[in-house]
Amino acid sequence: MTKNQRRTSKRLPMELPVEIRWKSRAGSQKQAMGKTGNISGSGLFIEIPVRLHRATSVMIKVMLPRELTQVPLELLCQGRVVRWNQHGQVQGLVQ
Repeated sequence: MTKNQRRTSKRLPMELPVEIRWKSRAGSQKQAMGKTGNISGSGLFIEIPVRLHRATSVMIKVMLPRELTQVPLELLCQGRVVRWNQHGQVQGLVQ
């Protein structure tokens, strides 16, 4: 079975600004800015400048473009890091 056959929904390439928050292992609140690489009904790939451990709980704020929404609109998501990918200089997490 290929990776694409295991996916439950189609991934759409989409680059949107995101803010991600999590707690460090010591319990302090952390934050980073990044962008989405793709989005699906079951998750998203986020490119960020820091590496998070697998299973880290995260809060994600995706800023939707005003051209589509006509008003400022943010999508708030709660999830966890499932996998970490690094392809060349692009690194990010799959949630």
